[in-house]
Amino acid sequence: MSATVELKLSRPNRIYRPSVPLEGKIVVKSASPISHNGIRISLKGSVDLQVRGGSAGVIESFYGVVKPITILSKSLEIKPSGKIVSGTTEIPFSITLRNPREDNLERFYETFHGTDVSIQYLATVDIMRGYLHKSLSATVEFIVESDKADLPDRPISPEMVIFYITQDTQRHPILPELKSGGFRITGRISTQCSMLEPLGGELTVEASALPICSVDIHLLRVESILLGEKIITETSLIQTTQIADGDVCRNMTLPIYVLLPRLLTCPTVLAG
Repeated sequence: MSATVELKLSRPNRIYRPSVPLEGKIVVKSASPISHNGIRISLKGSVDLQVRGGSAGVIESFYGVVKPITILSKSLEIKPSGKIVSGTTEIPFSITLRNPREDNLERFYETFHGTDVSIQYLATVDIMRGYLHKSLSATVEFIVESDKADLPDRPISPEMVIFYITQDTQRHPILPELKSGGFRITGRISTQCSMLEPLGGELTVEASALPICSVDIHLLRVESILLGEKIITETSLIQTTQIADGDVCRNMTLPIYVLLPRLLTCPTVLAG
């Protein structure tokens, strides 16, 4: 059996704040003892513009202009040169992301997985074994969120707006039966809320000339970058939440409860 290495973080959700040490353990499995020239852990964070599969979008067309920005680069020796015994060996580690006793010039942007813009933090362990043996390495992503001290002291008050949907508000072609018979859906939904709280509201199907198959809410994300004097914007669908399945009863209030995927929705928990 060849030797393997795994990097396990102390938190199952892998969420850490800049003031909290990144802790975990290095798990090495080997059928025979391993000699090494040192064990190191490297932390890297970067802001990238990336090209996804499919046709290139507006932002992607400027990909070659904007270079990735490094926002975190640290390396720490966990073990000096030595030997790892056969079997399973666990090596604990703890790395401080931000030292409170130093001037904090580093800015820890929160993790964000966008279509075109991505903020990512990676931890990599390297077991160096010299020229005659292949080095062992493993990489895991950890999530960075703002320190609690940076969060608002008071909870954000939800702001509700009233909406209605009829055959006259549709911009796309609709069936003749709906044009003649009509339909009307009313409700209210939050337009300002904490990223850590669900999006709430309610809706009511008052009338529909045709049976309803499903009621869904689409969450769209708008990404914008400033390039020179221009603001380039793209919109993408990141989540669909089903509110009701089948032909719902008329004039019955249906609750809206949508959990926001923080990593995909917005690059900061400070945003409403």
